[in-house]
Amino acid sequence: MSAGAQPQLRFRDRGLAEKILEGIKGLGVKATIMHVCGTHQDTIMRFGLDPLLRGCGIRVVSGPGCPVCVTTQREYEEAGLLMERGKIIATFGDAARVRGPRGSLLDRRAEGGDIRVVYSIRDAAEIARRLGREVVFLAIGFETTAPGTASLLLSDPPEGFSILCCHRYIPPVLDAILGMGEVRIQGFIQPGHVSTIIGVKPYEFISSKYGIPQVIAGFEPLDVLAAIYMLAKQIRDGRAEVENEYTRAVRYEGNQKALEAIDQVFEPIDVPWRGFPLVPKSGMALREKFEAYDARKVYEDELSDIVALEISEDPNCRCGEVLRGVAEPEDCPLFGTACNPAHPRGPCMVSIEGACFISYRYGPGARAGDPQKA
Repeated sequence: MSAGAQPQLRFRDRGLAEKILEGIKGLGVKATIMHVCGTHQDTIMRFGLDPLLRGCGIRVVSGPGCPVCVTTQREYEEAGLLMERGKIIATFGDAARVRGPRGSLLDRRAEGGDIRVVYSIRDAAEIARRLGREVVFLAIGFETTAPGTASLLLSDPPEGFSILCCHRYIPPVLDAILGMGEVRIQGFIQPGHVSTIIGVKPYEFISSKYGIPQVIAGFEPLDVLAAIYMLAKQIRDGRAEVENEYTRAVRYEGNQKALEAIDQVFEPIDVPWRGFPLVPKSGMALREKFEAYDARKVYEDELSDIVALEISEDPNCRCGEVLRGVAEPEDCPLFGTACNPAHPRGPCMVSIEGACFISYRYGPGARAGDPQKA
């Protein structure tokens, strides 16, 4: 190898991938498997694994693994209302583009609102510190991003800074999916990022309760294929365990420091997810000692204006069903026509972790070229 040559990434070794696929096919298992991570969906579609796996008898469906997508329209409307009342709303780029009855948060900037797209909660706090104004951070995400929020709130945030907390726990919604009985799946691919924080143990009750195999997976093509092989072996052998393919990053006990920060700042509450009814103990609410940073407490009177409002979602959009794994993006009548990455109607087409965005970009109905040019 020359001095400047780059070694081939072993996680993308084509020959090894073909051997794993042969192994999966050789097990003779026919199964539907759900993942709950947009990055897994991106890997499966971007590297063309979906048709190869279907040829082996394995169908992989998306679950509620995109945090921008599962945040409800009411939560986005809360942010919009606070923006109308003069607060600066700070959030991530994808969240700012999710469309509601009155357009997205970015659209509403034209009406005089002030929204800032940030890369982290610390950027949002810095805006409050620098401008000396009321800044509300729309805090979305799972156990992966919650530690960052907790860390900031534990480190003396600036005056006028608060969060609209939309963080959620992943394990309760997996329980909800299986309990609802809408979709028949034989295994879960669990998200590597979330699992680096929570570890292996929080998933174990799911295998015990439903007799369903689970494998925590990394995000390279061979990670995903190896995880599916491990799941297929469990299915063939009649086992239901939680196995960890992503051992280079995930420990059984998780990240104790991050978990302690989450527990110190948040407590579980019942919340709805987009497309789901109320999911018990799946939401993170700020504990009482942090209510000075809780936008729902600080601005309770102003937010009361939308408490009783019916906030409907686009009746033609099937994002909710896609997030529950009972519909695929191409099943939506808007997919690729009225809804595309340049003009998204639903959050699953907005977010780069959304199943519709990924299918539009890489799936069988993919439009060639840059989706942003659609």
